Order: sequence, then structure tokens, then C-alpha cells
Amino acid sequence: MAQVVMLVHEENGRFGASFPDFPGCITVADNIDALIGKAGEALAFHIAGIVEDGQLLPSIRSLTELRADPRYQEDAHGAVVVFLSIDLPGRVVRVNITLDENILDLINRTAESTGETRSRFLVESAKERIARIQAGKTREMESA
Repeated sequence: MAQVVMLVHEENGRFGASFPDFPGCITVADNIDALIGKAGEALAFHIAGIVEDGQLLPSIRSLTELRADPRYQEDAHGAVVVFLSIDLPGRVVRVNITLDENILDLINRTAESTGETRSRFLVESAKERIARIQAGKTREMESA
């Protein structure tokens, strides 16, 4: 999980958020609580677009590194600095797996019917199963 610096500005009762390490990623809200949620969604959407376009994610700089950047000093004037925690995607790796050909055909047809690639379908399916398993383990620990 990465800690991304978010700048929060307030003007006439409206709040805006921007991310120095992700130029162009901004959002606004009527109150600070709504802004935090919207900012997380905006940043996740922005990062997904970068990844989908096949571009490299920018380096996440520390506050000390950002303070040495003259552009940051200008952008941060009058802003409150907030650290937003976000999961950054790892680098994509190619894998070789063995499947029953009937299952592979079913995966391909299902992915195609939803407009997804086979890889995306498999990744999303794995994430859903992992989340269910982790949620079950959490419930087990809470009931113990």
C-alpha cells in the first residue's frame, strides 16, 4: 500500500483535491468527508487508465522530495497536505498455466460475452475468490 500525497484546497465552501505525482487527477466536493472518498475513486480511476494505456506509473515521492520541487511549492500554496493510502498495481507478468480445454473454452466464451479479455476475466475471478476466502478467515477469527 502506497501513501500518496494529496493537496486539498478550499474555496467558497467547495473542496478540491489534486495529486502532485499524478498530474491531471483532480476532483471536487461540497465537503471534506465527501472529498476524501471521491479522491480515492478518482485516483484509482486515473491509475487504471495509466495501466490500461500501457504507460508506466510515476514514482511516488515522499513529502520531503515533493517539497524540493518548485512546482509542488506553487501548487501546495494554501493547501492542506493529506496522505491517501492506495494499492498500486504491480508489474504485469506473463504466466503459463495448464487447464482442461473445456474449461478454457468456457472461460474464453464467458470473457468474450462480458467484453473482457481472458486475462482480465481470470484476474477478476481470482480476486473475487481471494476476497471471499479472506472474508471467511476474518469471520472465523472474529468468532473465535
